[in-house]
Amino acid sequence: MSIQIIRNKSTFAANFKGCVATIGNFDGVHRGHQALLKLLKDRSQALGLPSLVLTFEPQPAEYFARGAPVPRLTRFREKVHYLAQAGVDKVCVLRFDAVLAALTAESFIEEILCGRLKVKHLIVGDDFRFGHGRQGDVVLLKNAGERLGFTVEIMARVLIEGQRVSSTRIRQALGVADQALAERLLGRPYCMLGRVVYGDQLGRVLGFPTANIYLHRQETAVKGIYVVRLHGIAKTGLAGVANVGTRPTVGGTRTLLEVHVFDFAETIYGRQVEVEFLKKLRDEERFDNLDLLKDQMWIDAGQARDYFAKLR
Repeated sequence: MSIQIIRNKSTFAANFKGCVATIGNFDGVHRGHQALLKLLKDRSQALGLPSLVLTFEPQPAEYFARGAPVPRLTRFREKVHYLAQAGVDKVCVLRFDAVLAALTAESFIEEILCGRLKVKHLIVGDDFRFGHGRQGDVVLLKNAGERLGFTVEIMARVLIEGQRVSSTRIRQALGVADQALAERLLGRPYCMLGRVVYGDQLGRVLGFPTANIYLHRQETAVKGIYVVRLHGIAKTGLAGVANVGTRPTVGGTRTLLEVHVFDFAETIYGRQVEVEFLKKLRDEERFDNLDLLKDQMWIDAGQARDYFAKLR
């Protein structure tokens, strides 16, 4: 599954003859997104044009948050991974900055959709808004399409349990440790992807060696101690327990994902892995000393082992 990532203007001029496109953050690439992406792929095949997702970095909500970042379900690389799985041909990522934030809806259509991307068919949700002050809507898009030569298709919202599937709803589910609801909305268990990096070896000293993964996001949708499976190393997922947090007992400041895999001793530095979050055990907390932390880690590991034992 190869996917082309487009970041600069020169790439537009060299490669674009037209496309079938959609626009959005696609944070989580949940079941609503998946339905839209299937429609995108179907239309691109029918028209004989590449499928393209137009997205933004940082996400607009992050840009406007000004110091209070919205928790991310997926960082950019994870998002591209899921978009590739959905069969998307190209991802165009625009830097969301003051210039783009000030662009009017009309200019966005003329300069980006038509001028750069040469969109022939555009698919958006029924509540899609864009442009400075979110002044653009589907009516404006359809009118512009008639004038500039592209068609617009509106996809109906996807409902689960009578409510719309949304990234916000998934964040709320994860925030209260409702992994089952998050899984229903995502169409898969909630996971984080990343590369295993070297840590400070503290876990090994305490008897709990960990695979450490930098998260590359300002704020995480999950925090605390979890029962997990680690994928990407063996044929089946490896059982373990993980911490998502800053490690306050040792004065940590950077949010890190640390995974202790049970009964596992291989060296996996540099490996790309996927961590599946199964159940939250507790919030992260600060202990007065390392002995107390170690005692709690034994309790956490025991609870996680019990969880897996009940699955047999």
